[in-house]
Amino acid sequence: MLQIGGIVVVFAMVFGGFVAAGGHFEVILHSLPFELMMIGGAAAGAFLISGSGHSIKRTLGDFGKIMKGPKWKPQDYRDLLCLLFLLTKTMKTKGLIALEQHIENPGESGIFKRYPAILHDHFAIDFICDTLRMMTMSLEDPHQVESAMEKLLEKHHHEASDPAHAMQTMADGLPALGIVAAVLGIIKTMGAITEPPEVLGGMIGGALVGTFLGVFLAYGFIGPFAARLKAIYDEEAQFYHVIRDVMVAHLHGNSAQVSVEIGRGSVPSHYQPSFVQLEEAIKATPAEA
Repeated sequence: MLQIGGIVVVFAMVFGGFVAAGGHFEVILHSLPFELMMIGGAAAGAFLISGSGHSIKRTLGDFGKIMKGPKWKPQDYRDLLCLLFLLTKTMKTKGLIALEQHIENPGESGIFKRYPAILHDHFAIDFICDTLRMMTMSLEDPHQVESAMEKLLEKHHHEASDPAHAMQTMADGLPALGIVAAVLGIIKTMGAITEPPEVLGGMIGGALVGTFLGVFLAYGFIGPFAARLKAIYDEEAQFYHVIRDVMVAHLHGNSAQVSVEIGRGSVPSHYQPSFVQLEEAIKATPAEA
């Protein structure tokens, strides 16, 4: 909702100021379809040239995140901490062997099935289960496990952030494409140099619409969209950092309660449950899977 309000403000302030200053829309409206064709078409073509099929699909698919925001909500973070509490408690009380049935087939696990939102996130489940598998193979050095998890997180975040990078690249190129459209308009004007001044003025004004449109789209919309997507990806990455912190805390010999409390500290502040809220959520979690 905030983003829709921002779009309205951009249009209202730019074009409202133009009208208030005595500007007229005739030249803009006459040139707009052709300028949009040149600038928008060239930007789309450059986007296709620079991207792969996978990244293009991801960018189009993630565009809705700009309005919806991060997929992880406060309840998801509480559920994650409860899930990790159950896993680390099981490891402490029953040993790693007791977890094998859960990590080998998470979809049928009594523990994981309690949290469907997390179960449907393939990276989160693979991240948890692969880390536990490393522990079953006697890799119990906290520093080695943390290093391995950090590499996986960096790889995932780099791949997840591709749409934001692609959108920012498009924003960086739009002003230059606007200049290209404007130059073509000037070339057209120079070919009609014998026309009267009022005709030449309209043609030059139409050419300048290209420069305006490129800068307006880049800094008014595409650039902010890219920044919004990047912020969303950064926030969503914190969900997986919680997993890392809890697992590493467990390997350092902490109890399940202390491990999830350490993980709670990595939850984004506006989603972070209080100590009491987390304690109540854990108490409400059945002890047995």
